[in-house]
Amino acid sequence: MRIGFDIMGGDYAPQKTIHGAILALNELPVDTEIALFGREVEILSELKKHQLSVDKFTIVDCSDIIEMGEHPTKAFKTKPDSSISKGFAYLAKGEIDGFASAGNTGAMFVGGFYSVKAITGILRPAISTLIPREDGGVTVLLDVGANADCKPDVLYQFGILGSLFSKYVCGIKNPKVGLLNLGEEKTKGNLLTQATYQMMENNSDFNFTGNIEGRNIFDSQTDVIVCDGFTGNIVLKEAEAFYNLITKRGIEDDYFKRFNYENYGGTPILGLNKSVIIGHGISNEIAIKNMIILTKDVVEANLIDKIKETLN
Repeated sequence: MRIGFDIMGGDYAPQKTIHGAILALNELPVDTEIALFGREVEILSELKKHQLSVDKFTIVDCSDIIEMGEHPTKAFKTKPDSSISKGFAYLAKGEIDGFASAGNTGAMFVGGFYSVKAITGILRPAISTLIPREDGGVTVLLDVGANADCKPDVLYQFGILGSLFSKYVCGIKNPKVGLLNLGEEKTKGNLLTQATYQMMENNSDFNFTGNIEGRNIFDSQTDVIVCDGFTGNIVLKEAEAFYNLITKRGIEDDYFKRFNYENYGGTPILGLNKSVIIGHGISNEIAIKNMIILTKDVVEANLIDKIKETLN
């Protein structure tokens, strides 16, 4: 397996990204190779600081960078030699099996959509996240920002994508899928959630268990929570803010520690023809390490093929 990693992406690149790649290399199977995309001079300089041999990685020299604040579509098209653009070129040609970056999220989404494209039948690729549960497990929440406005058939498909991710990557045999709403009754909510409920009810594609309210997001009622990207992003950012508050107040608790984004590293864009993982811009070396390992796990789970089989 060959994993491609954008070494220039993130607020602390390339120092933290190189360090994270080194940490990942120490935990990955010996037959897993990491290809580093970025400015070769900077990569070699950082590897020298860690006293690591160059032949431990494959280095793909990229002369340009897509900055965090740049317009995703414009930057991706006008910077073909950027680490993100070049990484997707390799991914599209099959020269790497998965591609990960903590860089410009929009550019990663655009790159995936235009380079490796969405799986046939996918209405809109989605971005998911893992929510820690009190019982020790995790709940898949999607979408968390890629699709602010959705129609019922898009949310229905999110149920399929989230269920497959939960089953094959998180190891849940028959994931329970809930629709995020303001009440448990199927008549509650706005026009979108009411129409989506009718589509999901009694379906044969996934195990729909009904509406779930915001107060139940962190318990074990569901394994997958479906919502539009506007709502999901608010939930995600609120969870991050909650963790920051706990940390600032010096509260030590094993459960709340699991809200630290470093533990998960990143999340896949679900619905693309190749495995693409995006990470937080402020990722440190631990988060980078876990993002690369997650990329390996997603590729290893053959999630793309499972999605294609289900849609067919």
